[in-house]
Amino acid sequence: MDSDSSTSSGIGFFALLKKGNTSSATAAIGNTGIAIVKGIAAVMTGSGAMFASTMHSIADAVNQAFVFTGSVLAEKQATKRFPAGFGRVINLFCMVAVIVVTVMAYETIREGFHLLAHPTESHGFWLNLAVLILSIAVDGYVLIKAMKEIVHEARVEAQGMAIVTQAFRNVGRAAPPTRLVFYEDLVATTGAMLALIAVIVTSMTSFWLLDGISTILIGLLMIGVAFRVGYDNMVGLIGVSAPPDVEDKVARIIFSNPHVTDIFQMRILQEGRYYHVEGLIELKPGLTLADADDIKFKVRDSLLKDVDIADVTLGIIEDNGVKNWKPGAAKV
Repeated sequence: MDSDSSTSSGIGFFALLKKGNTSSATAAIGNTGIAIVKGIAAVMTGSGAMFASTMHSIADAVNQAFVFTGSVLAEKQATKRFPAGFGRVINLFCMVAVIVVTVMAYETIREGFHLLAHPTESHGFWLNLAVLILSIAVDGYVLIKAMKEIVHEARVEAQGMAIVTQAFRNVGRAAPPTRLVFYEDLVATTGAMLALIAVIVTSMTSFWLLDGISTILIGLLMIGVAFRVGYDNMVGLIGVSAPPDVEDKVARIIFSNPHVTDIFQMRILQEGRYYHVEGLIELKPGLTLADADDIKFKVRDSLLKDVDIADVTLGIIEDNGVKNWKPGAAKV
């Protein structure tokens, strides 16, 4: 049987589903429900801000379902045909999600300018109010879950409000789907708040232009998300080096073996949420080839115990008497 077409890659279909990104799955389910409710409210009340918020929720639901699928496929184990694994598949799925967000953003901004040119009075204040409060609650819940996921994936200890600050600080170290959910739901929550302000103001005053203004602002926020996520995933497709703290952690594991004297060179490539380590390590002089090989395999096994490291390729040489490794700067 072809190893590429079978689930003999080691993980069955349902096991792969369980390994998919939980933040994107939760967000997809939540935004699907919210999009339906918002769509009904937008049709019944004629609110432009509600329409914009509906478009955003539809984009979020489609994207996050798509990205969850990508995160599942990215967990497939390497095969003979694809020896490096499928980690970058998620970047491709996220790039398609960026296109969806951009199209929805364009439609939202166009509707905003239409409302500025032809302002109309919306009705159904209490329905809009209830739906937007529900939207803020759901999007806020998903956003908090994404923040916790970022902290977990970055291997950072945080409790309470520290989760928020650590999530913003470490978002770059999270998996691509988690970053997408974080950015999208950050904008979704902000957009729902803008829509709520617009609904309240336009219902109490005659300043109906605010409906169009808030619609355009929500569309611009969506474009901001598209550019940010697009850039992150473009970098991921090209291949990006690991953060300095990851390099230092890998170096500490290598140096924990008493026979290792130096790291001649090392390269750590980040692919999705996993790291690929390639290095050339220096060992104490006088070791036999058999002993040196045993040490290399022990170092490799120590590195592979880290759940974030997907594979390790190490070479060995005898200590040359020159200090090559400098913490915080891996040599390519």
